[in-house]
Amino acid sequence: MPKAEISWKRVTADGVKLQVYAQRVSREWLFFQREKRFDRWQPVPEPPLEDWLELLDAVQRLITRRRYQPDDEERLRRRIRERFPEARIQRSGWTNEGDLD
Repeated sequence: MPKAEISWKRVTADGVKLQVYAQRVSREWLFFQREKRFDRWQPVPEPPLEDWLELLDAVQRLITRRRYQPDDEERLRRRIRERFPEARIQRSGWTNEGDLD
């Protein structure tokens, strides 16, 4: 995959395994998913918080390998805060406000 693409796998609440990838186009991230290897990639217009957090984790790891800049991480954090104001993102991870006591 090119530098601008990051991929991972996840399981939905229904137990369906998905392959997901995010592609960086300019300063935006586009998400795509498919169930099986030979299925066509389908765009995901409104990716769930889980996918955004996987992307953030991957970007953080790639910063240490110098594939991304720290600015990229901060822009991504801002984007997540805009889309999901209820999620509180911390440096070492995240918490959902509903989970806090």
